[in-house]
Amino acid sequence: MSQVLKSRFNDIQAESVKTPIDEADRTRPLSAQEADWKQRINERLLTVLDLSLIGTVASDKARKEIREIAERLLAEESAPLSRKQRQLIVARIEDEVMGLGPLEPLLADNTISDILVNGFDTIYIERRGKLELTNARFTDHAHLLNTIDRIVSAVGRRIDESSPMVDARLADGSRVNAVIPPLAIDGAMLSIRRFGVDLLTMDDLIEFGSVTKESAQVLHAIVKARLNVVVSGGTGSGKTTMLNILSSYIPEDERIVTIEDSAELQLRQRHVVRLETRPPNIESKGEVTSRDLVRNSLRMRPERIIIGEVRGGEALDMLQAMNTGHDGSLTTVHANTPRDSLGRIENMVSMSGVSFPTVALRSQISSAIDVVIQVARLEDGKRKLVSIQEINGMEGDIITMSELFAFQREGLDEENNVLGKLRATGIVPAFHKNLVHRGIVLPIEVYDPDWAETGNI
Repeated sequence: MSQVLKSRFNDIQAESVKTPIDEADRTRPLSAQEADWKQRINERLLTVLDLSLIGTVASDKARKEIREIAERLLAEESAPLSRKQRQLIVARIEDEVMGLGPLEPLLADNTISDILVNGFDTIYIERRGKLELTNARFTDHAHLLNTIDRIVSAVGRRIDESSPMVDARLADGSRVNAVIPPLAIDGAMLSIRRFGVDLLTMDDLIEFGSVTKESAQVLHAIVKARLNVVVSGGTGSGKTTMLNILSSYIPEDERIVTIEDSAELQLRQRHVVRLETRPPNIESKGEVTSRDLVRNSLRMRPERIIIGEVRGGEALDMLQAMNTGHDGSLTTVHANTPRDSLGRIENMVSMSGVSFPTVALRSQISSAIDVVIQVARLEDGKRKLVSIQEINGMEGDIITMSELFAFQREGLDEENNVLGKLRATGIVPAFHKNLVHRGIVLPIEVYDPDWAETGNI
């Protein structure tokens, strides 16, 4: 390289360090000129860079080398671009080689909870419960398909015309769903449910106003007392977050087995066995279902079984496990109310192909599940714990439930935020005696709706 080019290259490096790219520039679409230079430099980069060695070095070091080579190539080409344009092109090339292209800036933003790609040129995000259209876009359909393939192949999944839907996960545990043509008529669709880098704790939920201190005490005692818990809620209501937080109360010396369609639980304990379902291969063989894993987990000496979500026939095996000594199990289910969650479990048991008399099945459900926790995403985008209910047993052919805590709405404020508070109903649960026998200290006053107002919490 000539002395002039070396000098110019050093200037470019210095400028890059001094002036980072702001978010608006990082996500804006490239102009025709910028896209042309990006393509040209990217092609040259691939001829001088050994991509097979990228995975053998640390990510930061690989990114730095890609950045330096791209800057050098731009200097050699004497590209008629401004400093900001050069920085943007180098950043896009770095994201393309090392990450997920235009999704990288969005994934780096911790305020974004969902990324929704509706075709290569339309990307929405959810921030603080509200959807926003971004300027980010893929180059074309092939670019988007290549990114999807990179995501799913990293976790041993596949997506093609014979298997056009897939669930996967990113390295940080974020949940990914992709659908491609011919099922997706207008081009490939990609949905990413983000997982925060820093795991939320119950203290965080209290600070956010999602739960109260007294309800948090009760939840802690419920898990510690090895009661079987179902977390119920709609899509995006925070079921998995609540499940993660509840699981943090499990003692370190207990053996935990987790079962998920796509591994996303982030347990803090050391003694955790993580199991994940497997879809069928291209020959429609080799499928491993949640039900297979639940059955197998019973042979693995689990002290706690955590099922990420029950969706089908595995509900029967889950109930049997809860009823045969595997107490303290946790799971989630899609339902709008605690009562609906029991109805859904009843319907899912029927998917197992085993026929039960209604009364016998409901009796098994009532004896297996101790507590249903309902979480909801309100219209202002905030996620809250809205109900804690204890299952008491059967009266005739009806499962009886007692609501211990209920969210009492008080309307909306000027900014359309939901007003209200989670309050105790005054009912002392039957499991309180169980807490006393296990030596778990929980003041009986915690169930008094007026106790929190006195400042005793």
